[in-house]
Amino acid sequence: MQQAKVYPEKKRRMYELLREAARRYRAIALVKMEKVRSTQLMPLRKILADEAKMVMVKNRLAVKALSDSGVKGIEKILAELENQNLLIFTNMNPFKLQMLLEKNKVYLPAKGGDVATEDIVVPAGNTGLAPGPILSEFREAKIQTKIEEGTVWIAKDTVVAKQGEVISMKLASLLSKLGIKPIKAGVSLHLVLDDGLVYRSEDLKIDVEAYRRSIEEAYSSALALAVNSAYPTKESIAMIIAKAYSSALALAVNSAYPAREVVRDILALAEARAQAIARRINIQ
Repeated sequence: MQQAKVYPEKKRRMYELLREAARRYRAIALVKMEKVRSTQLMPLRKILADEAKMVMVKNRLAVKALSDSGVKGIEKILAELENQNLLIFTNMNPFKLQMLLEKNKVYLPAKGGDVATEDIVVPAGNTGLAPGPILSEFREAKIQTKIEEGTVWIAKDTVVAKQGEVISMKLASLLSKLGIKPIKAGVSLHLVLDDGLVYRSEDLKIDVEAYRRSIEEAYSSALALAVNSAYPTKESIAMIIAKAYSSALALAVNSAYPAREVVRDILALAEARAQAIARRINIQ
């Protein structure tokens, strides 16, 4: 009779942790660790301590534990378990988690072969560097320079690399000399399984300012429609009354209806008309 395989206690505990976490939390986020430094995880663990559990996993163990969790859609996570991974178990909304992670990213110096995470701009101004061989590095990067007060000045803001472009060793070296840290780094969500629904990184990217502007514009348009159509809401009623009052005053003045509020305006308008008629008579 074949003896059952006995697994080390550490593996058994990790197996139970992963399986139970998958069942307990509504969302499982997968993070690829290829370009994430361990030092970037420490502050995140503190920030997420009350809202999430972060677990570095070995793929074979993770596949076994998550497969046994019975979580709907878990095969989507299992299919992505290649190379080194981090799992985040949380009840947090995936979009909120994504924004929190983005907020806590930092900028690091560029290395040759890095991909620009956004357009890299070298700003105009004094570099504080003495002229010399470095001028050829500026020319190679197509950065216009001038010499003033014994130092190299950059003539105008210059984009030296577009988002998605590979940064060369020479450009990385020049950026380092200028003290520019252009690489936005930190933890990025690769995939999130949230209550059976799958979100990929591109699905979770939200331009918060654009959404805020859109909501503000929609609110302004709705308020204007409510006021112009005299639809009474808590937000529009004061403006509707003010508009109606203003229209009533204008009507009273133009029809010469002597209401207490407009009698002076009626007299002023009558006087202005009389003076206009008098001027025309005198001209003739």
